[in-house]
Amino acid sequence: MDENFLLQTETARILYHEHAKNMPIIDYHCHLEPKMIAEDYRFRSITELWLGGDHYKWRAERTNGIDEKYITGDASDWEKFEKWAETVPYTLRNPLYHWTHLELKTAFGISKPLNPISAKEIYDACNEKLATKEFSARGLMRHYHVEIVCTTDDPADTLEYHKAIKASGFEIKVLPTWRPDKAMAVGNSKSYRAYIERLSKVSGVNISTYNDLIEALRKRQEYFALQGCKLADHGINYFPWAICSTAETNQLFQRILDGKALNSEEIEKLQTSLLLDFARMNAEKGWVQQFHYGAQRNNNTIMFNALGPDTGYDSILSYNCSQSMARFLDTLNTESRLTKTILYNLNPTDNAVVATMLGNFQDGSFPGKIQFGSGWWFNDQIDGMEKQMNDLSLLGLLSRFVGMLTDSRSFLSYPRHEYFRRVLCNLLGNDIENGLIPESEMPRVYQMVEDISYNNAKNYFNF
Repeated sequence: MDENFLLQTETARILYHEHAKNMPIIDYHCHLEPKMIAEDYRFRSITELWLGGDHYKWRAERTNGIDEKYITGDASDWEKFEKWAETVPYTLRNPLYHWTHLELKTAFGISKPLNPISAKEIYDACNEKLATKEFSARGLMRHYHVEIVCTTDDPADTLEYHKAIKASGFEIKVLPTWRPDKAMAVGNSKSYRAYIERLSKVSGVNISTYNDLIEALRKRQEYFALQGCKLADHGINYFPWAICSTAETNQLFQRILDGKALNSEEIEKLQTSLLLDFARMNAEKGWVQQFHYGAQRNNNTIMFNALGPDTGYDSILSYNCSQSMARFLDTLNTESRLTKTILYNLNPTDNAVVATMLGNFQDGSFPGKIQFGSGWWFNDQIDGMEKQMNDLSLLGLLSRFVGMLTDSRSFLSYPRHEYFRRVLCNLLGNDIENGLIPESEMPRVYQMVEDISYNNAKNYFNF
């Protein structure tokens, strides 16, 4: 994994080293804890920093036959690290192998492969550096030349840590992102009513009707905007589409407040109304809205009951929602309330669907107004990134792409930006050397690499 890792041609090397490598990082979608940034958290060990919430690694360990005690259980930090080191040699051809060693090299300067023989030496070397102030949460962000981070936050969040970060004078912007998923989770009336109570308290609105809910959310949106929020994010299994009247929407919402369960058809009706209203609110604020769809979550009931969500038991959903997606976007567009939008599909078979959907709603108001989001989750590896960029190139304009994000809970995930930039430069370098892009266009390609790495996101989000 030398300086030319993934760069197969001389042209690719020029593109990366001279035009991508040193561009700042805009991580416009992540799941970092703002509290850790506000407090400039110091990590007790590489295990906490690296393995504490990484369900990618957890899935690989389980597949390798590692007992849960050494993954999410009560084993010591060293024992957990040792089991990960045992697993790494078995991850060849899995992106985890590349990510692991890229992170060790870029953060800690360690070039040795991680395995049972090198484990203790690497563990001690990492922990020695983590004991210094340069390797705190903020230190790692500085190390990776991060300029802006957008976290993922619930409307009921106080954003107290975002305020503290700003007040501290920290030079890296840490902005909230509006994620009202819990306000759409109407499938469980008990937990939903508990959330409504929380939202009511923080907004100061007594939520007894659907209109009250929207009013409360508008107030919270205004609060988020005052804290610098410019993006909304919506995690959905698929785009719901079951239009119902205003009266029926109100009735369905009232039934939940009364403690009654909705059937699947009624859930889809209420979620359709909610998602449309959320998108209208995003347009009113002028925010970029992101839609992440296609995950089938919490498949293992035993482990969900034991560990909760986001612990490595999710998979790709196979469901065709192209028609409902089109109707959703068209409704907003017809109302002149379709704001800048990024669509992320988890199922790679939807790549062409999403890539062609963009062109239906580009209106000339802004370059790349409707975006095909980067390879997400199971697709944020070489094959997934190349497929996403190839489909976008064939069916849209790769030059207007807003590029990569980490979508991570780890302060060591920033090398994913480097990984992506190397893949991008290699794609373009191969095209140039194969005669698919003329050498006379090299200045345009240089600009294209810089734009996708940084400039497009900077301009698109108006940072």
